[in-house]
Parts: sequence; C-alpha cells; structure tokens
Amino acid sequence: METIARESKESNDIFFVCSFIEYLARATKNKRIYIVNTLGYEAVKKLYDLADVYHCDNIDELTDDFIRKYGIQQGNFDNVSACGYSVPDFWDIGRVYNNLIMDIIQKKPHKNTIIDTLFEVYNSWITAYIDDYNSDMYYSNPDYIYQSYKEGALIKE
Repeated sequence: METIARESKESNDIFFVCSFIEYLARATKNKRIYIVNTLGYEAVKKLYDLADVYHCDNIDELTDDFIRKYGIQQGNFDNVSACGYSVPDFWDIGRVYNNLIMDIIQKKPHKNTIIDTLFEVYNSWITAYIDDYNSDMYYSNPDYIYQSYKEGALIKE
C-alpha cells in the first residue's frame, strides 16, 4: 500500500491563517502588516487554533465578521489592480508565507512559537517583495525566499 505524505496540522493551519490574512487584506485594500498588527497576537492565535473550523466557514462571511470585530478600516493599498500580470490567488500567496514561516520554524533554531514567527515575517522587510505582484518573488523558489529572509536582503541569483 502506498503512503501519501501529508502536511502537518501545524503547516496546514498556518497556511489557512496566511491565506485568510491575504484575503482580508485584499478585501479591505490594506497591507498585510496592517492586517496582522490590527488583529493582534490573540486574534491571530485564535484564528490559528480554530483554523480547522474556520476553513469550513464561508470566507466572505468570516471576512465581514473580522472586519467588524477588529475594526479593520478600508485602506488604499491595491496590489491586485496594480498588477500588470496574472494576479496570484490568495491561496498562492498564503502558500508563500506558509512556506517561509515553516522553513524558519524548522531550519532556524529559536524558541519562538509559530505565531511569533508569523508576526516576525509579516513585520519584516520581505513582505514588500512578496506583496509586489509585479515582481517574481511570489513564485520564486521557497528556499530562495528563505535564504534571502535569513540574509536580510534579496540574494542575487
């Protein structure tokens, strides 16, 4: 019998959280750093802890609930309209952030929790590159993104 490798629950849940952050940011035209910091640590942790429940909800209703509950204001950051190419899906961008967070957790020895690491990533310099859909960052090799993050600047290929 063939064994099928599956993502860990931790990875799957953080993937949902990152994808939801992307969806919420697009819906409100905000930078991802604003969404993460406006929600705050406890709300993001709750989103992560209940990801297996939330992923079954209607994402538009969930978005509306979070906008109301956390007072998320409408912004003017519209990287979707500014994209001159094919716009990546919110799941695609969620996967980029998920891969980076999981790489940091697995490869960089530290005592941060997964939520601490999420905040570290979203509050770092690399979000400006990932969120620029006119760049090639969002479809770059995950190891390149991780190594660039680790170096503190984009690595010349």
